[in-house]
Amino acid sequence: MLNLKATKFYDDVLKELNYPFADIFIFKGYVISEIKEGVVFSWEEHAKIIVKDVTSFTKTDGSNLVYLSHRVNSYSLKPMDWLYFYKNSFNLKGYGVIGYNSFSFLNTVVENLFFSKKIRRFGDLETAVQWAKSRVLINVNNKD
Repeated sequence: MLNLKATKFYDDVLKELNYPFADIFIFKGYVISEIKEGVVFSWEEHAKIIVKDVTSFTKTDGSNLVYLSHRVNSYSLKPMDWLYFYKNSFNLKGYGVIGYNSFSFLNTVVENLFFSKKIRRFGDLETAVQWAKSRVLINVNNKD
């Protein structure tokens, strides 16, 4: 499992946001996050900042973005904080998790209880990016 910076996908990054708790990579139509080792990810301390910066850069409410959580590090999140995500009117076109062990996928079972859409699971970055790009193409084709 490689960090995104060490892959061929890094060349397509439009904007990179670096925080002490995460690296966020914005692409055309999708975002990939890599949360740092040991972080307890919450709305107030982390997600709120990322959402503000991503929506500012993309000039969108997120409804046309796919979010991919590239879980190359071990961290935890507060699943109840998904409620704040929706309370603040941020929406997503799709949400995917790239995990390399059973624990990262176990977390998605809990997350799915609080996330209103289906969370897609992937075992590799390439398949996840292909899926995200296909969701972007659906959005473009529906506007014709």
